[in-house]
Amino acid sequence: MGQAFARTVLGDIPPGNLGLTLCHEHLVTAPALRLRDNDDLLLDDEARAIDELAIYRSAGGGTLVEVSVAEFGRDVAALARISQASGVHVVAATGHVSAEYWAGVLDIEHRGANQLLEEMTAELTTGIGTTGIRAGVIKAGSSRDVVTAAEARVLTAAAGAQVVTGAPITTHTTAGTMALDQARLLTGAGADPRRVTLGHLDRELNFEEHRALGRDGFTLGYDCVSKEWYEPDSARVEMILRLVEDGLVDRITLSGDLARRSSLVSWGGGPGYSYIPWRLVPWLRREGLDDEAVRRITVDNPARLLTWHSPAG
Repeated sequence: MGQAFARTVLGDIPPGNLGLTLCHEHLVTAPALRLRDNDDLLLDDEARAIDELAIYRSAGGGTLVEVSVAEFGRDVAALARISQASGVHVVAATGHVSAEYWAGVLDIEHRGANQLLEEMTAELTTGIGTTGIRAGVIKAGSSRDVVTAAEARVLTAAAGAQVVTGAPITTHTTAGTMALDQARLLTGAGADPRRVTLGHLDRELNFEEHRALGRDGFTLGYDCVSKEWYEPDSARVEMILRLVEDGLVDRITLSGDLARRSSLVSWGGGPGYSYIPWRLVPWLRREGLDDEAVRRITVDNPARLLTWHSPAG
């Protein structure tokens, strides 16, 4: 078995070099639905992205997982330039989000699971388009309160791509719903739950459900941090402490899923990528989380998840 690595837009690196990692963010986007929001969802300025990452790096940030896929305006060449200029590692994604995002943009509804699997595998191992830049994580998702037939095919393909390549999977749950269904679909198609992060679970803070998923080996993506209109951060802090007390410190990752100009300091908004290291981490410490637990959640868990393993390993 070859040496373990994490796959970034600038190449493969030792997982131990990732540092503090935000596991679900956006740097460059051009989603079709931006017109509904007065371009707030349009992130099209590389200089501002570099500035934002400079603030994040000054706060101790080392890596950012950029989960924009094709229907969300993914531009991996821009990500490589931004990573090079900022000194922050960036991991790109292959796969697709959910029907809400690809409708009218990509015809995912008529793609079979095998076609989707081939696309994901190529982007993970050969490169995205003609760039030669490879994705480091697989993304899949579902709609609110339902997994559509097309979304089920994407999830099945994501599991298949993990089996073939050994790459990690991260998911989008709309409003924190359908996590159990995603888990069943992924494991039923061969995915290793220890290599899967179920996203946006902090939009629906259900302790019993999250504990069950964590005990099954899935990582709980608490990646809407700072979005108080979904859940107050006080509730996130309380849930994280409760999960740690229950022995699930190794099953939690953090991020903000910041995809709007109004959420980024470089665009005149906030709180920006630095919120977690500068605000949430001190908050967790004040509530009793020790340094080892903080490191496991912010550094060790992401590094383990982003580590590629050979299919035989």
